[in-house]
Amino acid sequence: MLRWRFGTHDLDLTDRGLIMGIVNVTPDSFSDGGRFNDHGRAVEHAFTLVAEGADILDIGGESTRPGAEPVDEAEELRRVLPVIRAVRSQTKALISIDTMKASVARAALDAGADIINDVTGLRGDSAMPRLAAETTAGLVVMHMTGTPQTMQANPHYEDVVAEVRGYFERRLRVLEAEGIAPERVVLDPGFGFGKTLEHNLVLMRDLDQLAGMRPLLIGVSRKSMIAKVLRSDAMEDRFWPTVALTARARENGARIIRVHDVKANREALRMTEAVLKESGPQVAI
Repeated sequence: MLRWRFGTHDLDLTDRGLIMGIVNVTPDSFSDGGRFNDHGRAVEHAFTLVAEGADILDIGGESTRPGAEPVDEAEELRRVLPVIRAVRSQTKALISIDTMKASVARAALDAGADIINDVTGLRGDSAMPRLAAETTAGLVVMHMTGTPQTMQANPHYEDVVAEVRGYFERRLRVLEAEGIAPERVVLDPGFGFGKTLEHNLVLMRDLDQLAGMRPLLIGVSRKSMIAKVLRSDAMEDRFWPTVALTARARENGARIIRVHDVKANREALRMTEAVLKESGPQVAI
């Protein structure tokens, strides 16, 4: 059994994965910057994603694309809190706050969020592990080298899969020592966060080597790795490759897929799971 337990939730991810829909309340996100920066449009978009089958809504007010400039706490709170409150009042879908700041995470949890999605792996803000230990929120721990401002400056690994796995093992031990139960944690390899195209492709190919610790969350939706393979900068050209990667990731052990386009990726996830169920044992956990 592969379970994610947090708050009042006990999610069995053994045979059925989850879709996390992206709600960027920012003017500068790489794929949809500014489209949902208005609170009303962001809330409307969140409900559209739920209608298309999103299990989790990942709401963020600070872009983490390569080179993105930091956003101060007050501005990030101004962007995300009205959206979280409005969404929480009208849907039972899980809500994730995508933030590196403990103060923003705490306010988001108070407003109704269920999960903290921290791209720094709870390392960027010294108060984040304490907050996590004081609450029962679900946690997404991501691998990233450097910061969004520096992460793509010549990333280097001797063995990217082994090094990401080692990082996860260390983080789980540290967090458990802080009083955070491993069952509350899912792990994100951080595609595009301090990684070259080759690193990203190797991670996707050998994802099953990371699937034995905790559930894996994968975020490759519309990312530049697709553009580099296709040699096209057109955002619309990244739709179907994202769907293909969803199927590949689930086949290789991923259980939570973070995407902009929910419906097609949810269908790919369910179709892949049907094949896995009929074809025999899945990836050993």
